[in-house]
Amino acid sequence: MNKIIRRQLTLFVDETFAESIEIIRHNYNPEQSKLIKSHVTLCREDEIQPLKLVIKNLEENRSGCISIEFGPPIRFASGSGVFMPHLGENKPFHELRAFILRGVENYPRQHQPHITLMHPRNSICTDHIFEEIQNISLPQRILFRKISLLEQKDGGKWKILREFDLASF
Repeated sequence: MNKIIRRQLTLFVDETFAESIEIIRHNYNPEQSKLIKSHVTLCREDEIQPLKLVIKNLEENRSGCISIEFGPPIRFASGSGVFMPHLGENKPFHELRAFILRGVENYPRQHQPHITLMHPRNSICTDHIFEEIQNISLPQRILFRKISLLEQKDGGKWKILREFDLASF
C-alpha cells in the first residue's frame, strides 16, 4: 500500500503573534488546527524537487528574519473559507522564495503569502462566524524567524522534518 506523502516549506507563526489566530482556528476550524499550526506556506510540494538542492539552498541562505504585513480577514472559496491576506509587495518573502528555488525553478510562480484561518476543506464560514472573526484583534505585522520543512502522510498531522533559522548575519 502506497502512502501519500506531501512535503512543503513553511513559516510558522511564532507564539508571540499566534494567540488570536489560534483561537479562531481552534473555535471555527478545529480539524485543520489539529493538523498544523498557523503558518504561511513558503514553497509548495511541487516546487521543492529535487529536495537535496532545495536543502542546499536553505543551508546557504543568509537572508535574515522576514516580516510580513497582513490585512483584515477576507472570505474565499465561495465564502466558506477565511484567510488573512498579505499587504504590500513583500519583497523579502519573494526574494527568499527565489533564493530557495534557485536552480530548481528559474521563474517561480508568484505565491502570495497569507494565513488561512478557516480552510474550506474542513470548515464552513457563515455570515455570523465571519462577523465574530472580524471583531477579533489580529496581528498586522508578523516576524518570521525560521523555515520549517514539513511532511504529511496520508492526510495526517504535519510533522517538522528539519528547521532552518532565518537569523541576521
